[in-house]
Amino acid sequence: MLDLRRLALICEFARKGSIVATAASLGYSPSAVSQQLAALEREAGAVLIDRTARSAELTDAGRRLVAHAERILAMVETAESDLSAQSGTPSGRVALTAFPTAAVAFAPALARSLRRHTSLTLRMMQSRSGRGFREVQSGEADIALVDDWYGRMHASAAVRIFPLLHDPLVLVVPRRHRLASPDAPVDLAELRDEPWMATPEGEPSRVAVDRMLADVGGAQPVPWEFEGLSTILSLVARGVGIAAVPALALAAGVRGIAVREIPGSPAGRDVHAVARASSVHRPAVAATLRAIHVAARYLAADLTALESAIPAASAGSAVPEAR
Repeated sequence: MLDLRRLALICEFARKGSIVATAASLGYSPSAVSQQLAALEREAGAVLIDRTARSAELTDAGRRLVAHAERILAMVETAESDLSAQSGTPSGRVALTAFPTAAVAFAPALARSLRRHTSLTLRMMQSRSGRGFREVQSGEADIALVDDWYGRMHASAAVRIFPLLHDPLVLVVPRRHRLASPDAPVDLAELRDEPWMATPEGEPSRVAVDRMLADVGGAQPVPWEFEGLSTILSLVARGVGIAAVPALALAAGVRGIAVREIPGSPAGRDVHAVARASSVHRPAVAATLRAIHVAARYLAADLTALESAIPAASAGSAVPEAR
């Protein structure tokens, strides 16, 4: 009989690619991982891992077992969800991962909405853009809040995608900047020599800013690079430079800046919730997804209000928090 925990272990090995990385991911020692994989080989009656002095990789039999194991583990989770759904009471822990901007924006509303479920525990983590989808697939998270800048995210039989809101780029400048006045026209071509700040090269928001500036002629200026949109916003507030950021980054409230609409059709991202199809009917996951959708509606309304009242925002007022 194949042990379910060992099946989950070999799936994690397939994702991580090494015994050391698998051990680090699961909180085991490398020797414990090796012992459990060896035990699984005895249960399966086949060599699953090709080991050398410096590496280990799946054999053909190992890859076939991983394919079976993923289906088996999904079926087990579906069965657990079906049984727990009979009670209808959200309970247990839900692991939610989100890219940093979404974590800050969604957390207040989620905490307020879910606290009435006294048997439900939420663990909210932050992950880099692009990792949330994989963390849901691997079982590290039950739900992920993910951003999609290119419209390439698609659901599968194993993973469900729930659209939440669109998050456009907006221009942020210091309160004393000439464009802080709502009467001053915004012309990106005239801003090319300004001290721009952006996230590091290769980040999706940086790619969007680079393309936006390239569209107004010539090679884009080299901005100052900083990890984290909150860092960039704090520097804009201190008069260090200007930036184009997703509007959702303002949801926590930032003072000392003016927010202006970018002319034309500015780039933006779509924000989605992602969950395994096998878990969406578990009461705790279903309740968390409902709370996420409610939070998203409030945030989307705030973003719409921001765009329609951008001249007022130039006085330095903060965007309202999610309710």
